[in-house]
Amino acid sequence: MKWIKKPTTILLVAALSLAALAFAERITEESENQNNPVQVGEKAPDIALKDPEGKIRKLSDLRGKVVLIDFWASWCRPCRMENPEVVKLYKKYKDQQFKYGDGFTVYSVSLDRNKQDWTKAIEQDGLIWPHHVSDLKMWNSQAAARYNITAIPATYLIDEDGIVLARNLRGQALKNALAKMAK
Repeated sequence: MKWIKKPTTILLVAALSLAALAFAERITEESENQNNPVQVGEKAPDIALKDPEGKIRKLSDLRGKVVLIDFWASWCRPCRMENPEVVKLYKKYKDQQFKYGDGFTVYSVSLDRNKQDWTKAIEQDGLIWPHHVSDLKMWNSQAAARYNITAIPATYLIDEDGIVLARNLRGQALKNALAKMAK
């Protein structure tokens, strides 16, 4: 092994080994982070997906408001059953002053694959807020992966700075949380 005797070769092999170890550690760290759901008290990762008209809508554009991030799909019966309650709460609190923001809105992330089914469900369920997004990749959605969504409906309630206040609030629990936060 004559090549090992050269100092530059030894340094090159050592440098490549260190780089490979650092890369492996980073990949492990990233995959561990993606396997953990976003926790209460953490900053909600930004989402930037297209709405039904093809316009990019960012979660971060809603800063200043209390936001319910709602992961759902047209084919999800429990999601569809929950939608009337979310509509009522949106109507009641959209202009409300909160301890944690000015107004309330919903940022709906659809895990649909078919755009027609998605838009039809928005219309049928009367989901009147403007923030509907999807990449039409169902469970392969980048947003679902980042939030580690493994079942729907799944929700995150965030404050005006994008900090997660609560997870998976539905029905009466969501109603109680919004009433408690209202000024």
